[in-house]
Amino acid sequence: MTELYLSKQTIHFVEPLPLQSGTSIENYDLVVETYGQLNPKASNAILICHALNASHHVAGINPDDPSDIGWWDNMVGPNKPIDTNRFFVIGVNNLGSCFGSTGPMSINPKTNLPYGASFPVLTVEDWVNAQVRLADRLGIKQFAAVMGGSLGGMQAMSWATQYPERIANCVVIASTPKLSAQNIAFNEVARNAILSDPDFHGGDYYKHGVVPKSGLRLARMVGHITYLSDDDMAEKFGRDLQRPAGAPDEYRFSFDVEFAVESYLRYQGDKFSGYFDANTYLLITRALDYFDPAKRFGGDLSQALSPAQANFLVVSFSTDWRFSPDRSREIVKALLDNKANVSYAEIDAPHGHDAFLLDDARYHNLVRAYFAKVAEDRCN
Repeated sequence: MTELYLSKQTIHFVEPLPLQSGTSIENYDLVVETYGQLNPKASNAILICHALNASHHVAGINPDDPSDIGWWDNMVGPNKPIDTNRFFVIGVNNLGSCFGSTGPMSINPKTNLPYGASFPVLTVEDWVNAQVRLADRLGIKQFAAVMGGSLGGMQAMSWATQYPERIANCVVIASTPKLSAQNIAFNEVARNAILSDPDFHGGDYYKHGVVPKSGLRLARMVGHITYLSDDDMAEKFGRDLQRPAGAPDEYRFSFDVEFAVESYLRYQGDKFSGYFDANTYLLITRALDYFDPAKRFGGDLSQALSPAQANFLVVSFSTDWRFSPDRSREIVKALLDNKANVSYAEIDAPHGHDAFLLDDARYHNLVRAYFAKVAEDRCN
């Protein structure tokens, strides 16, 4: 098979899903995209968990938009590191997102109005519980692997402790066992940009027919700075000025774009504000903040990870200062304390946190080799 076998569907769930906040949600949808084919034993399934602004569309060309290529298309597909000739790969859009699954933009069946600010608070653990129901619906008793980068890696870790018997391999890339105070601070600045936008209207901007675009733009700009390394930004943009030909070279006070990096950030902000939902941004960044599996064990991560039975692959990137290699090594140490089977690699890459999405031969060859072994164990 040389072409990607892709299928998209919306799956409806009626039974209430209890949430960690003490509330629940019922009559909700999850949008799912699958790649490859499930084998007769249902033993070759891999779940891909997405990060903040991604979706179910992991690989291939979006059937509804030919210009939309999956966010991890360089990783998933025929003859790629996660080979869909051998594996059945599932991408799911999490609850609270804005790409088809039930979220703040959806109609609340109890009011016939968008949920808006009334949408319940969500956690990583809630997403995993919803994904388990999806696995049950698809007839998958145990995943060959659950894999994710960044926030997706948190979900993979949570799978390994919440449902240890249902995951054979856990692949955690560019992630962390909890956010640092600095990371929470960046998220709070981004949230405040949205909350202070006059078009936010307390989260119920839908009925006003507006979008808090200014807040979303600024939130994305703040976030994007943290995804790149200083060296990568210097190489891409330097201190290049973008002035029209013939413009004076002397200093001048201006609110216009003058540096290449300013142009890049404004472009990213404009693009993001055109497709992402502000309430979803608030929900997901809070879920990031709340994730801390060691909290109920007095901060003991080793104890928190002790239920895990899976084999682990943990990968970090040298210039990722948002989720640094030190955080990945904390995960590895906690797993080794429990005598888990864990492989760890720190990739020397210049791209910062975004490196987990990019092409890097060493990184991709590592993942390819790991999943070749998984295929031997699960696909024969």
